[in-house]
Amino acid sequence: MTSPAVDPAPEPPRASALSRTPTAPIAPIAPAAATDPTGPIDPTGLADPSDPSAPTGPVRRITGAVWIALGIVYVLWGSTYLAIRLVVETLPPFLSAGARYVTAGLLLLGLVAWRRGPGAVKVTRRQLGSAFLVGLLLLLGGGGLVVLASTSLPSGLVALLISVVPAWVVLLKAAAGRRPGAGGLAGVLLGLGGLAVLSLPGLTGEVKATGIVLVLLAALFWSLGSFSSAYLPMPADPFTASAYEMIAGGLGSLVLGLAKGERHGLDLASVSGRSWAGLGYLVVFGSLIGFTAYAWLLQRAPLSLVATYAYVNPVVAVALGALFLREALTWPLLLGGVIVVGGVGLIVSTERRG
Repeated sequence: MTSPAVDPAPEPPRASALSRTPTAPIAPIAPAAATDPTGPIDPTGLADPSDPSAPTGPVRRITGAVWIALGIVYVLWGSTYLAIRLVVETLPPFLSAGARYVTAGLLLLGLVAWRRGPGAVKVTRRQLGSAFLVGLLLLLGGGGLVVLASTSLPSGLVALLISVVPAWVVLLKAAAGRRPGAGGLAGVLLGLGGLAVLSLPGLTGEVKATGIVLVLLAALFWSLGSFSSAYLPMPADPFTASAYEMIAGGLGSLVLGLAKGERHGLDLASVSGRSWAGLGYLVVFGSLIGFTAYAWLLQRAPLSLVATYAYVNPVVAVALGALFLREALTWPLLLGGVIVVGGVGLIVSTERRG
């Protein structure tokens, strides 16, 4: 899940938190990054270049490394919906999400410290506070609600409903004074048309409407987290930042799970093997690698391009849900999927021209 409208015009200059492109952007550890003294980055491209306080720097090109990292997010996050569905079969939603994020965050923090030294994980209080806020928005509000919705909705439908993310970011960009271009707006409208088709099962009572609402709220929180990271004093290194974000989201999920009483009746001995396997997959591939790749992309690519994962992930999720969970391929699911794939194609082509 974690953001997007596209503007076909070139992105305004933005500051870079990294001095060079990592040689292996998809790995959880990359070469050491240099801090840019000009200030926090602006992955949304919303900074006003006429504002003397706005970040400055060279316009970033969409490199091969960006496409590789984006492909990782496309595939790995598409498969996480299946894994989440397996986890919540016998594990409580928020406690399992909290265990996933805290474990992945601590592992990533340890890897960064081991590869680069303890100084690599040191951040200021403001940076730590910003990372925690973004982590709560992305992983407690966004990821947590997706896990909760997965207890009542098919995994493919959950993934397809996340396609509403671009619409939220269009509103956020408009509120910041930047109107989307015609191509981006058309792509978002196409995605919203697919969303309307996908919502039909909830209107007819075939699935729980509350589950659909939960996913729409999750998309809102995820968009807010991705958007706000452009204006907060985040840690310059995206891997350090993502580690603290995962720890924050995990702790928040654990607290909420305990407050909801999820620990009552929890018998670890009765947890199924495929729930444990799903949780392990989410820790390594969904969080440690997938979320880290997403955090790297937020600092190296236009947010509107990064957000196209919200259109591609559902295709992977629907296919895996039908293959492994025998989820029904209904006409709203198939038609809505075709529409949102058309939306991502339009957005990506517009972004490449920009």
